[in-house]
Amino acid sequence: MIVKQVTKNTPLKLNTTIEKDIVDLMRDGDKKAISLLYENYSDALLGVIKKVITDDDLAKDVLQESFIKVWKKGKTYNPEKAKLFTWLYRIVYNTSIDKVRSLNNKTSKEIQIEASNVYKLTSDSLNQDTLDIQKHMSSLDLKYQIVINALFFEGMTQQEASDELNIPLGTIKSRLKIGLRELKKIYNP
Repeated sequence: MIVKQVTKNTPLKLNTTIEKDIVDLMRDGDKKAISLLYENYSDALLGVIKKVITDDDLAKDVLQESFIKVWKKGKTYNPEKAKLFTWLYRIVYNTSIDKVRSLNNKTSKEIQIEASNVYKLTSDSLNQDTLDIQKHMSSLDLKYQIVINALFFEGMTQQEASDELNIPLGTIKSRLKIGLRELKKIYNP
């Protein structure tokens, strides 16, 4: 397989054989694919990110996160559904939007120590039935346990759980809803 080296100054229009070679390498799990993707697409994709994120360091971090997602999802790419650049563009753009939302959520949450009631709890106010959550979690199907554990006990966001567990985001949301409904039946019959 011959793959031409493309310099960063080359226009984005790539030879279709190079695109095909990159796709084949991705499907095979060959690490050359990621370096070829980076060489041929990183500048254009960084430009996409910078339209959403103005901070250069953060934009580079998002580019790296995006390439990790591309590597993980590389075997699922279907050239019949979208061109390679379009597929890459969607991943990069969505990752940029997720990063902005994540940062906005983190900055909008402030801890209000004065208004906290954490230290005002007495043992009488604790529901003793809810202290054994691990025992009741084991009564759920494993697929619900995994999602609830990732979201509540490991502190992941739904998107992070989706990426980490390699489960579609919609499925994460459905399993969370069903799992919580099943737990509610146990705690609030």
